[in-house]
Amino acid sequence: MLKDLFSKKKKYATIPSEQAKQDVPEGIMTKCPKCKKIMYTKELVKNLRVCISCGYHHPMSAPERIACLLDEGTFQEYDRHLLSKNPLDFPQYIEKVEEDREKTKLNEAVVTGEGMINGFPIVIAVMDSRFRMGSMGSVVGEKIARAIERAMEKSVPFIIFTASGGARMQEGVLSLMQMAKTSAALKLFSEQGGLIISVMTHPTTGGVSASFASLGDYNFAEPGALIGFAGRRVIEQTVREELPEDFQTAEFLLKHGQLDAVIPRHELKDVLTNVLDIHQSRGGDEWHTN
Repeated sequence: MLKDLFSKKKKYATIPSEQAKQDVPEGIMTKCPKCKKIMYTKELVKNLRVCISCGYHHPMSAPERIACLLDEGTFQEYDRHLLSKNPLDFPQYIEKVEEDREKTKLNEAVVTGEGMINGFPIVIAVMDSRFRMGSMGSVVGEKIARAIERAMEKSVPFIIFTASGGARMQEGVLSLMQMAKTSAALKLFSEQGGLIISVMTHPTTGGVSASFASLGDYNFAEPGALIGFAGRRVIEQTVREELPEDFQTAEFLLKHGQLDAVIPRHELKDVLTNVLDIHQSRGGDEWHTN
């Protein structure tokens, strides 16, 4: 018996073949990067991509966020036709952009449009980190600026969800110019009494964090979101000291007065509804920030 048990001829465990691995549908399971729990992707999506075990907020795509936040059937997209060019003739830039278009089914790293949140009309911009890491190029800046102008024309609040690695290096100074353009549009909107709500998600960094992401009348963030301008290592090398463990997290920024609130994803729609309700004029057609 023992001889047979340890016989080389018998195989009691096998390593799955490459073909067997390929037979498992891709994306059916998701591993949480924080608690390492493996869960069905469908269950994660049902839970708004918040880990059922530890509460970690997984990134959401722009279409997912719009679907869970806006009233069903109310969203109308703006400027979907705008496409990036290659003004600096950067090698393989357009090819990479086209790859992201195919992968994400989006034309750029931000989706803009109008809709309603529990009956309140708003204009919304949602960045998507799957597209060139949510980097801000000329089209991203233009779409956001146009969305702000639409909010101004319609006299409705403007809500933006940020998720970005910063300015898009392939467009050089043209990308950096979007910081000034979007900031100027928000300033004009604010001067006319427009309500601006910024919700920073993971990650919000670089030129985006230093411009429109931080210019809301309300600056909110999701739990654990990385928010900052320069990278941690760059700052540590510059100031020559070790930074706190939670540096550049949403919780750190809230503690130091740079955010108004850190809001879990499941509570966000209710919070936004309350804010919109507070700022709507009694007549029901106008909005004010004070």
